[in-house]
Amino acid sequence: MRVTIVHNFYQLPGGEDQVFATESALVEAHGHRVTRYTVRNDDIAEAGRVALAKNTVWNSGQYKELRALFREVHPDIVHVHNTLPIISPAVYYAAKAEGAAVVQTLHNYRYSCVNGLFFRDGRVCEDCLGKTLAWPGVAHACYRGSRAASGVVAAMLAYHKLRGTYQAQVDRYIALTEFSRRKFIEMGLPPEKIAVKPNFVNPDPGPGTGDGAYAIFVGRLTEEKGVHVLLSAWQQLGARIPLKVVGSGPLEQLVNKARAGVEYLGQQPRHTVLDLLKNASFLVFPSLWYEGFPMTIAEAFATGTPVVASRLGNAASIVEDGRTGLHFEPGNADELVSRVEWLLDHPFELTRMRRDARAEYEAKYTAETNYQMLMAIYEDAIRANRA
Repeated sequence: MRVTIVHNFYQLPGGEDQVFATESALVEAHGHRVTRYTVRNDDIAEAGRVALAKNTVWNSGQYKELRALFREVHPDIVHVHNTLPIISPAVYYAAKAEGAAVVQTLHNYRYSCVNGLFFRDGRVCEDCLGKTLAWPGVAHACYRGSRAASGVVAAMLAYHKLRGTYQAQVDRYIALTEFSRRKFIEMGLPPEKIAVKPNFVNPDPGPGTGDGAYAIFVGRLTEEKGVHVLLSAWQQLGARIPLKVVGSGPLEQLVNKARAGVEYLGQQPRHTVLDLLKNASFLVFPSLWYEGFPMTIAEAFATGTPVVASRLGNAASIVEDGRTGLHFEPGNADELVSRVEWLLDHPFELTRMRRDARAEYEAKYTAETNYQMLMAIYEDAIRANRA
């Protein structure tokens, strides 16, 4: 199979970039002919504001460049991860013009929400859900804190909804969980086009021992990740179990100043993170938004590490309460404290959860399982494109 994989990198590295890299390598490792096409948001500085706004909605330069590429490599599948802001939805039309089937992975909720998170003012926000024009997102400057930038994203979404781009130009969408799939159906995407395929962890890091006697948080240090909730809980828990915090972001100074058993490790390479996960008693995941598919949770399961997660969105659908971890009310530091204390007081159950977390990885999140699911989606997309 000839596969072209398309991705617009963000200025700050994230989980989507990691998925693009690992999934591309997986397809290539199975003997398919893979072409990667990428751009970086660092290139934004080279464009003026008017040109950037126009190109976000429709980038004619990208259309010509991509169409020439597709004409040269003749892909059976064009698999898109992110188009914002440089590539634009023009990629779908370029692929179709050259006869390729189109698959789009839905890593976030930008189809209805200009910031892609369904999160505003410290809480879940669905004010733009189902609207053709996401005007509340513009009014609240939800994209990069700018009404102008939010207006550009909202205009791009509205234009392509009205034009029928998302209905007609994409053969299959990949939602990362059943929860996400239901949300995208609420947004108006065709149910028959949305398949569910989670992310995966490769190579297999192997299970750890969990004997480090510490809890761990891994992720971006931002409001929506629940960092304030985490630190508030550890003001009470620091004397019982230390917390290691891995990551970077706007709230890193707040984390760095924390006491009460909190050790800030900053950004770490992936192999170090996996070693830390192996030795951790459990991962804490206090997110306040729906999430896409948290790679941190999949990596925790791969190392046999249970997860204490917010009872919200995809985290709650991935972590099974009482089997692979525990749930707590999002934003409720006191309930997080009680859940952690329960784990510490029940070492036998914690050991059982380690086994179940690893079993969950082996059943759902290995590379081979993921490859089979991806190939089935590609084949469906090709059939739909031919039809």
